[in-house]
Amino acid sequence: MLYLVREKLFIGNINAAAEVLLNGSEEITHILSVLSSASISFFSEWKSNFSVPTKEIRTVYVGDSNSDEDLEGDASDKTALSSKKIHYKLENAGKDLKLVRMAVPLRDMESENLLDYLEVCLDFIDESRKKGSVLVHCFAGVSRSAAIITAYLMRSERISLEDALESLRQSNESVCPNDGFLEQLSMFEEMGFKIDYSSTIYKRFRLKVLGDSYNRGEKIDSSKFAADPGLPITTTGTASQKEDSTPIPTSAFRCKKCRRVVALQENVVSHIPGEGESSFEWHRRSGGNMFNKYEERECTSIFVEPLRWMKTVEEGALEGKLWCTHCEGRLGYFNWAGIQCSCGSWITPAFQLHKSRVDISTV
Repeated sequence: MLYLVREKLFIGNINAAAEVLLNGSEEITHILSVLSSASISFFSEWKSNFSVPTKEIRTVYVGDSNSDEDLEGDASDKTALSSKKIHYKLENAGKDLKLVRMAVPLRDMESENLLDYLEVCLDFIDESRKKGSVLVHCFAGVSRSAAIITAYLMRSERISLEDALESLRQSNESVCPNDGFLEQLSMFEEMGFKIDYSSTIYKRFRLKVLGDSYNRGEKIDSSKFAADPGLPITTTGTASQKEDSTPIPTSAFRCKKCRRVVALQENVVSHIPGEGESSFEWHRRSGGNMFNKYEERECTSIFVEPLRWMKTVEEGALEGKLWCTHCEGRLGYFNWAGIQCSCGSWITPAFQLHKSRVDISTV
């Protein structure tokens, strides 16, 4: 069954999508499929004798640097922590191949990474509504499709997660995104209804995604890490990289021994200071007023996202030392299970540079 959410925007389940694909629709011109597989063959596995002609427009893989002419929201090459899989598939489908179908592979699991698919999906909905009408569907029409449309309402109408979800439930009271998706939609709201790759919110989320991949036994290679800031940057001639543009100064962390740049401020994953060493001193009292708190302690380390010079991380160990790739001086430590900062905060996974081993300069 189809439910009208906004003008030219529908939500439904796989049944509704199959009906449109098989028999066409006077209303629907575009379909956004959010299923565990991007292949149209998923419908055949679910519904016997399902046969619909398709013609591929393009398939974009996570990490693909190809840009889209119509859908500029694909930022799969912008994140350093992506895995190599289909980001989305775009194809003509149905009778006379009149329908445009975008397929996004996403499971209805709390651990799934919804954030990295949001912008390309929301841009597709925008473009589809300009050219016709769009149906957004998942298997049951309850969680994945609801999460996508909730994000769309948040961005297009500048409303909160709570208000967007309540508005959607006025169209279909059964919608209920899983808790993991709701948490990510809350991050989306905090980032100003966009995916801000430079924000601490996003960096912490991506580190969690990478940590979950490690815990599942997946191989983590350096292609999934952030670029090495000590190497020359190659540009592609975009508008933001014009020759006459003035570089924005940023803080750089250099190996104290050889002066090689090992991290930039944009690589830092900030955290809220904890209670410091006092939190581990059980029932300890100092002289004088027993209610005096210990002085706040400055963090003795900085924590960064994994960088491509970290060869010991790529080797697959749970933990180990971080060595400068130029002079082999010790810079810090990493641990996929986490490290406790001197301030008391627990960082997981953690890629730690000791402040005593680096200098800060401006580049």
